[in-house]
Amino acid sequence: MKAFLGMKWIGIFLICLLVAQGCSVKLDAVKEELGPLQSLNHLARADTFLAPKLEAVAKQEALPAKVNSQHQMPAKQVVKGIYVSAWSAVGSKLEQLIRLVDETDLNAMVIDVKNDSGQVTYASAVPLVNEIGANSSVIIRDLKGTLKRLKDKHIYTIARVVVFKDPYLSKKKSNYAMKTYQGNVWQDNKGTAWVDPYKEEVWEYNLQIAKEAAELGFDEVQFDYVRFPENSKRVDAEVKFDNPSKRSKAQVIESFLSKAKERLGDEVYLSADVFGLTTSSDNDMGIGQDWSMISKQVHYISPMLYPSHYSNGMYGIKYPDLQPYAVIHKAISDANGKNMSLMRASAPTAEIRPWYQDFTATWVKPHKKYGNIDVKEQIKAAKEQGVEQFLLWNSNSTYSYR
Repeated sequence: MKAFLGMKWIGIFLICLLVAQGCSVKLDAVKEELGPLQSLNHLARADTFLAPKLEAVAKQEALPAKVNSQHQMPAKQVVKGIYVSAWSAVGSKLEQLIRLVDETDLNAMVIDVKNDSGQVTYASAVPLVNEIGANSSVIIRDLKGTLKRLKDKHIYTIARVVVFKDPYLSKKKSNYAMKTYQGNVWQDNKGTAWVDPYKEEVWEYNLQIAKEAAELGFDEVQFDYVRFPENSKRVDAEVKFDNPSKRSKAQVIESFLSKAKERLGDEVYLSADVFGLTTSSDNDMGIGQDWSMISKQVHYISPMLYPSHYSNGMYGIKYPDLQPYAVIHKAISDANGKNMSLMRASAPTAEIRPWYQDFTATWVKPHKKYGNIDVKEQIKAAKEQGVEQFLLWNSNSTYSYR
């Protein structure tokens, strides 16, 4: 009997030893898989990412693919930035803009990686970019080196990706373009073709570019023209959208940004540029930009609050371009009100980071020559209401701000 018991315990010991070895192999494999991820900030949120070890072992096959471990999301900061066109992101012009940042309280640059023409400005490895030649004229030849230079100067970097205004993709892949009911590529009043926001192949193209920008080292990806064309009555009368499920424009824009958050939200901050009037409108204005729906999907929302873009009489202001403080004060007040409603509902809420005007709108009648004082009036109007972050727009990247 004792011999039997002895053999029984030896058998149990051997089984346990084998199980322990097997478990150690599994745990080591899990650690190896998790290793490259542990430097990323999203792992700090243990409640959503770090399951109990035994559950991790059981679900080892379901672990996410490895992501770029070289890039860490920086701590959030009060961003004060400028738009930098691709041509301004090289050579002496870039050095001039770096000096501007050094000499002021500016600390960020928004750099074109995919511009209003649909041109990808760097040597991209995205397959469709190369197939259609969207980067055939590379402007920023050493983007990685440029980003390192900016990071060495402690400059926060934002990749601007123009999404649905894309005449290049529309030309090279006309099946992705917005089409008329007659089957022709539709063009806006300026003769520019747009891609159809309902086509998820277009989403994928832009998300691959955005992901590549994140992997190259950008701190944030900013989606611009994340909307349908304006003049919605004309658009809706002329364009046959690829929309068999009958989704609204606002639902499509939100879905695209939701997909971006799903794909990129743990690797890089996300932001969206929106029309200035989204702060005050109670609908999507026919372009698919609903403040509350967009705010739930991004870290930052950037209304383009250029006084020159408001029609005379808006907000009770006779000539908005002449009164930058008054325009911004009202717009930010309305934006804060919308965010307060979201927060009261415990909904995800993007931080407000407006675009301000640092250019002279000569086409507006009457208009004024904008300079440093006018820019600071805009900044002051928002800061008085708790919004300190801002971005400055000048299409030539030439700024009066000091």
